[in-house]
Amino acid sequence: MPYDTAIEKSWQELEKLSGETNFSVYFMNDEYTVDTKAREILSLSCNVRTKDYLTILLLHYLARSIKGLAKISEEWISFKLLPGGDGYYPTFKKRVIDKILRKYGQHPEALLELIERFNAKRTQIADISVVIEAFKGVPVLLTAWKGDDEFSPEINVHFDKSICDIFCTEDIVVMSEAIAGRI
Repeated sequence: MPYDTAIEKSWQELEKLSGETNFSVYFMNDEYTVDTKAREILSLSCNVRTKDYLTILLLHYLARSIKGLAKISEEWISFKLLPGGDGYYPTFKKRVIDKILRKYGQHPEALLELIERFNAKRTQIADISVVIEAFKGVPVLLTAWKGDDEFSPEINVHFDKSICDIFCTEDIVVMSEAIAGRI
């Protein structure tokens, strides 16, 4: 299993950071219970174990939140400005941006429906934009530009600069892909 080592290291780090055995973590409007004794994370919305990629992401976030989350900077950065982001951007674009563009490109105003479904708010950036709080203290900005006769519609994902102190770039890709799949 490709994730086994990463999952084991993540559980070990969490156990070193806290003597508690039960935690609760919110991600994209779903609550997850984390049981360090059973080494199990369950989604409370459907009472099923999380997939490995999400287990790693939740454990990394939880460990970082125990250490103390970085203060939100309110400065948005693109994926390309993350460490290694420029080289990994084609993959990020394919797995995240193109997926969101397929769903919202022709009807970007539908992004506003996310406000009702998730912990999100509208902003005045681009033609349509919303900020989703993926995790507590981890805002993600989705921007959409409507297409016209000269330009195709465009979607982008931006992150608060503080995300670099919370997740590595690979975790940010996984988080973004999970967001794209849920919206």
